[in-house]
Amino acid sequence: MSEPILKVKDFSVDFWVDGLWYPAAIKMNFELHPGKVLAIVGESGSGKSTTALGLMDLLASNARRSGQVLIKDVDMINVKSSTLRKFRGKEVAYIFQEPMTALNPVYTIGFQIVETLRNHFDMGPKQARTRAVELLTMVEIPSPEQSFDKYPHQLSGGQRQRAMIAQALACDPGLLVADEPTTALDVTIQAEILDLMRSLKDRLNSAILLITHDMGVVADMADEILVMKDGLTVEHGSSDQIFNRPKHPYTTELLAAVPKLGSSRKRVLKVARDAEPVLKMRNVTIEYPKRGRIPAFTAVKDFSLDIFPGEIVGLVGESGSGKTTVGKAAIGLLPIKSGSLEIVGKDISKASQKELFTIRRHTGIVFQDPASSLNPRLPIGESIGEPLFLAKLAKGDELNKKVEDLLEQVELPRSYRNRFPHELSGGQRQRVGIARALALTPDLLIADEPTSALDVSVQARFLDLLLDLQDKLKFACLFISHDLAVVDILAHRIAVMQNGILVEEGERDQILNSAKDPYTQRLIAAVPVPDPAEQRKRREARLAGKK
Repeated sequence: MSEPILKVKDFSVDFWVDGLWYPAAIKMNFELHPGKVLAIVGESGSGKSTTALGLMDLLASNARRSGQVLIKDVDMINVKSSTLRKFRGKEVAYIFQEPMTALNPVYTIGFQIVETLRNHFDMGPKQARTRAVELLTMVEIPSPEQSFDKYPHQLSGGQRQRAMIAQALACDPGLLVADEPTTALDVTIQAEILDLMRSLKDRLNSAILLITHDMGVVADMADEILVMKDGLTVEHGSSDQIFNRPKHPYTTELLAAVPKLGSSRKRVLKVARDAEPVLKMRNVTIEYPKRGRIPAFTAVKDFSLDIFPGEIVGLVGESGSGKTTVGKAAIGLLPIKSGSLEIVGKDISKASQKELFTIRRHTGIVFQDPASSLNPRLPIGESIGEPLFLAKLAKGDELNKKVEDLLEQVELPRSYRNRFPHELSGGQRQRVGIARALALTPDLLIADEPTSALDVSVQARFLDLLLDLQDKLKFACLFISHDLAVVDILAHRIAVMQNGILVEEGERDQILNSAKDPYTQRLIAAVPVPDPAEQRKRREARLAGKK
């Protein structure tokens, strides 16, 4: 056995909050060898990301670390900051959970990749640009030469994630720390990215520390699995042992909560379609105008869809297919070029700003990136209460009570109202976004990847919560997701998009069991399975089909 690339001994992380030290990771012990993948799994807030970020001291200023983190026999706990900078990016690269906040919004993605390359290698600007375009091509970003000059906000969530993966792979690192690397990716691109990471591991004999809540990804990638709960390691073993012979009750619960296509957790479908649709889109075309060197392009073409009261419609498709664009246009955040768009019987395509303000009180939206959609300067209680305050529906003690009720609805403690977004895990921030969206009890909820940052057990509880709330409040919901197993549990109908066009739409079971369009069939075939042996067979069959 070769020497470990990473040795972690009695590693602990604590945070100083309100005059007390709170433990986030407690006495972590593990090793990672070249060419191996260790997956850390557990609920949101269990300490997975804190452990990963703490290895290279990427934590907030109120954190303290103890123990040992040895990389190439250099202890990263007591090392100088100049040595840490040399290791970051070159020896140890990170793929962060939220690409919108990890990428600098004022620089193009090409500049950011070039900067990484030139910091660590003796490269001229032209050579670095050529290499950056190669990396963008490798992660399958559309039109890499043009995308090089785009800013992060001009890319879809999945494209931003791929840009960050390109930056992480730029220096061929010995250790890749991947914190939810496939969170924003649809299943087909996810499969490509996992192949890419596997190729890096095999080509360079690199090690990968994988933090994820997607047990299908764990089954596909991991050699070993470490299970965390409340900052502690509850189980550590081989992938085969954890999936097939788990010892700890918590591990068993975690595996039982994984959504699977065709699961028994499906809801009973009852929707009255004789009422007027809450959302009515007819032949909608949406175009992004020309900006600088980026030409105008049509993101959505001739799109038609109805959503009735109490109905959930799942909108699926690859990253960049136009799903989020449809969601934003549906509540007036993007203008439409042609067609008609009605919410609760009011045409918003020609509405004034004043009319839009009134119409938007009937809508709520959960954004894809919870960190970038919350104001970092406001405590989360203020963020949740802001819609109620602006709509003049509550103030003072009544507002405080409603905020606390909303926190309870999304299973967050009332005491969290005074915390800031950076003090919460990715999954907890997502729940804050959901509470804020439901504050005005909307007629229409646009949910853009609302479960992407949630681990499987919290996701299962959230899906139950959403179904309960939807059953009680009867709001219509456009549920945008790349996770077909989640859509299977929730949706009454499914609409499938490819390259801005609606390719197929129908009842849930009809789409998932007897899809007609080849693109829909490919999407369903690419869904990862939480079973290492089965996932290996599917991967080999998929790779054989490419040859």
